Amino acid sequence: QVQLVESGGGLVQAGGSLRLSCAASERTLDRYATGWFRQAPGKEREFVAAISWSGVSMYIADSVKGRFSISRDDDKNVVYLQMNSLKPEDTAVYYCAADRSNPHNYYSEYEYDYWGQGTQVTVSS
Repeated sequence: QVQLVESGGGLVQAGGSLRLSCAASERTLDRYATGWFRQAPGKEREFVAAISWSGVSMYIADSVKGRFSISRDDDKNVVYLQMNSLKPEDTAVYYCAADRSNPHNYYSEYEYDYWGQGTQVTVSS
């Protein structure tokens, strides 16, 4: 059972930046597709970004395109979500997820097998 642990969340002012990290309990992230999702209070969980197991393909939600980016450090077995120009509407719990096989649909939470506990991101106006 792969365990994922997110870190890097916190409180930031609008326009600021945060970098979230997703670490795995086993050396798996260079063989798994990894995604970031978020869930704001009263809303459904939504896709934010994903990276294929090869690290070649990356997918970014339209709502964060141009502001967020996803990357992976295979030496550290960590996937990052760099968030710039943060807005109050980015406030949510951010979750890391991993899929043992390449997802047919990276944007769907149902494709992913393992999930972290989430890290809170709060953007003040």
